[in-house]
Amino acid sequence: MQEQQFVFSLDMLAEATENFHDKNKLGQGGFGAVYKGITRNGNEIAVKKLSAKSAQGNKEFMNEVKLVANVQHRNLAKLLGCCAEGNERLLVYEYFPNKSLDTILFDSEKGRELDWEKRCNIIIGIARGLLYLHEDSQLRIIHRDIKVNNILLDHKLNAKIADFGLAKLFPEDETHIHTGVAGTYGYMAPEYAMRGQLSIKVDIYSFGVVVLEIISGRKNIDTELPHHMQNLLEWAWKLFNRGNALNLVDSKASQVSQEQALRCIHVGLLCVQADATLRPVMSNVIMMLSSSSVTLTNPSNPAFISNSKSYVSTSKSKSSSGFEEYERRTTSQTTSGTTTSSFQRIPSINETSLTQMQAR
Repeated sequence: MQEQQFVFSLDMLAEATENFHDKNKLGQGGFGAVYKGITRNGNEIAVKKLSAKSAQGNKEFMNEVKLVANVQHRNLAKLLGCCAEGNERLLVYEYFPNKSLDTILFDSEKGRELDWEKRCNIIIGIARGLLYLHEDSQLRIIHRDIKVNNILLDHKLNAKIADFGLAKLFPEDETHIHTGVAGTYGYMAPEYAMRGQLSIKVDIYSFGVVVLEIISGRKNIDTELPHHMQNLLEWAWKLFNRGNALNLVDSKASQVSQEQALRCIHVGLLCVQADATLRPVMSNVIMMLSSSSVTLTNPSNPAFISNSKSYVSTSKSKSSSGFEEYERRTTSQTTSGTTTSSFQRIPSINETSLTQMQAR
């Protein structure tokens, strides 16, 4: 794409969004607000506007531009261009009329639009997008914020991974690095949330949480449910061990294949295992999801966040004090040439990404 086609003027984007009018607002995240726009030639676009209150927004902006401009895949949201004028920083994406997955999945009526086949296609689409980021693109990328809010749906309900503001390039010769923590409560792997240990297995853990949410049609933490069901991972693990895993399946989903449902739940639990080394890589995940002839290993216990915001392993009866330790840490250490910044804040608890960025 030529530069003049990639760079949008602020005036053009203001006109397309009716000066960023609230009626065109599609959503709000840690980066800022997203607006629907219509260009003069009638094309629909989505404009992400950097919040002026975001102290680290410029880093996120440059991170997203550099990364997304260099990756293209059918299951990644396509970046059409950007705008940087004065203090304004904006990203322009293709527009998706069905918005993000959470707006349909968690809605009591819209959720019925997602029959079992559509849910399986969404799961596979997310997996293929992550496989591309982890293994098949020229850059090795860890997204760090995989969640239902960041999965967009096109007019055919195909999944598109979006929001690369927290994405991080990963060295080809390293299995993991230590870095500052950024992400969303409920989707963060324990080794990353508590020790800043980052690897592709962090995305795989988040993917596992999303898989269980898609199957169940509920959020990973729901305090309105009975106490024993409030934490999705804990509930799914108990049902699986009791042989009642199908009770997890969303009642709104029609034409459910029990065999496929059991396989998807099994794979989801393999992805959220507390031991990161046991989680499968995305290429194996796709094989397990796509073929009933692939034998699945027994998952070990998952790790999840309790209501007290401590990480818990289901094999233990008491909560760890991981988040308390995480908040107390003030020193830095260097691993694999990457500096670990101080852990001063816990992950977001309201589905908005918390960012603690570093230069790569």
